[in-house]
Amino acid sequence: MDNNFDDITNQIDIPDELMDQIQQNIEEIIANFPIPEENKLDVIKKINFMYSHSKHMSMTDALTGLYNRRYFDTTVEREFLRSKRYGGKLTIAIIDIDYFKKINDTYGHLCGDYVLKEVAYLIQDNFRKTDIVFRYGGEEFVVILTETSIEQSIIPLERLRKKIEGYNFSYNGKEINITISIGAGENTPDNINELLMNSDKALYKAKNGGRNKIEIDNTKNLN
Repeated sequence: MDNNFDDITNQIDIPDELMDQIQQNIEEIIANFPIPEENKLDVIKKINFMYSHSKHMSMTDALTGLYNRRYFDTTVEREFLRSKRYGGKLTIAIIDIDYFKKINDTYGHLCGDYVLKEVAYLIQDNFRKTDIVFRYGGEEFVVILTETSIEQSIIPLERLRKKIEGYNFSYNGKEINITISIGAGENTPDNINELLMNSDKALYKAKNGGRNKIEIDNTKNLN
């Protein structure tokens, strides 16, 4: 039953507010069932567990355990609007594993999964708890650095770049060299789409400029 419920919630994009309302309605229905109170409490506890588990699954990437693209889409707009409302700085960094297809082609997809999980751990470990890390899709990750200007973001991003470049990736006794390219943008535009586009353009600039480097959006200059 748990698996079926997870499958349904993963296939249907149900807004969090609606899921909360569904849970509340179910609890009210069970509360009116003509059964002993202790049984009602047991059923409600099980439903709450299933609901919490399913909600968590709908927000996270199964392979890496990071937040997923679906949760990014709702979170980034919320954080962007918050930063605009209170005048705070916000930086979005897009991180791409260099030559990831070559890793899959050379060592196999299981090795690729290993690299994704290790890189996800290193990214999560590198940033503050107030920063939010997502697996954006494929070999791309996104970090929302809250209360952080693009100049301030360069220090942790460069620390991450060096950490991954020097990390010992070893799969089935084979050493694998991994590097990342990073593009970052700041919340200077008035809309979230422009911010994401600036970050994406910066990433392409990093990749086209030789990879294993950081670039920031075209309104700033790292050098």
